[in-house]
Amino acid sequence: MEHYDFRSGHPHAQPNFRNLVIRPMWITLKTALRTIPFVGRLPFLHNDYHNKRVNMADGFTERRVGSDHVSMKWADSDSYAADREATDVMPFVERPVTVMYPYERLEDLEPWLFVPGAYNGRIGIIWETCTACKACVRACPNDCLHMTTETRVNVLDTAKEGDEWHGYGSDIEVGGYAALPRSNNSDVENFDLINDHAAAPQEYDFAEVIDLTGSTATIKWPNGGGVENIPVTDLKPAEQDIVSGRIDIGRCMFCGLCAEACPFESFFMTNEYDGMSGYSRQDLWFDADRTRVLPSVHKERVDMELEKRAKKEKIKREKKAAKAAKASGA
Repeated sequence: MEHYDFRSGHPHAQPNFRNLVIRPMWITLKTALRTIPFVGRLPFLHNDYHNKRVNMADGFTERRVGSDHVSMKWADSDSYAADREATDVMPFVERPVTVMYPYERLEDLEPWLFVPGAYNGRIGIIWETCTACKACVRACPNDCLHMTTETRVNVLDTAKEGDEWHGYGSDIEVGGYAALPRSNNSDVENFDLINDHAAAPQEYDFAEVIDLTGSTATIKWPNGGGVENIPVTDLKPAEQDIVSGRIDIGRCMFCGLCAEACPFESFFMTNEYDGMSGYSRQDLWFDADRTRVLPSVHKERVDMELEKRAKKEKIKREKKAAKAAKASGA
């Protein structure tokens, strides 16, 4: 099985000579050169946000405060932000730049200034590996974690055919649930955990298995979606299980004790540092789909948990087979 070197955060966070020495020295030198007359005009010394107009309002803000609000009138005046102003005589002299958050983001303006990988942002849970042991709930000092029931694919059933640990999961049964992988995974591939501030896209469509005939399963889609016959090989076993996921962000202090307490590598402190505010206490309740982290985000940890559980299941099946063989021989 392939093992991964675990590092989270921005790719520039790799502790190599370029990122620790060369890049910081170049940023410092570039900043100093911009203050020199005429030399400071050179294009390669500038980023795309120096001495540029900035829009300080968005559509949501306009709907909330109204188009007559003074802040909206200022935003439409084509003025520069105060610390981005320059003169026609000396356009190469610029004042320090303030990032107009939340309308601008630091990593969008200067990718080098990334959020550190060790930053404790919004809590994220991988459903596939959660066992509802409640270790996170007991560890939380602010009582902000809550269990909820979700339909999911167990980590043992995520192994693809041909993988070393394929076949150690459960079987599709009548009365149970099945998951049909979505053919178009562009939403999953393009999902930005840090910036999207939304529930992670689903990788599967879930349905109830009402009949099994040979290699064909008859499934019933939820919410009146009808009945359909699908080859069993196209489906994965699914289950309704309790997972940790509903979080009161208003009470969370981002201490990371839940992640430390989790014995199954299911909890992570993500790098999402905004998108966690609202206009009421109810807005600070994040349901399980909002706190979910896709397995692909921390694939190395999911693979480690899959290997550990598959080995246990393999030993269990070998013991069961040996016991059955001994009983038949007697």
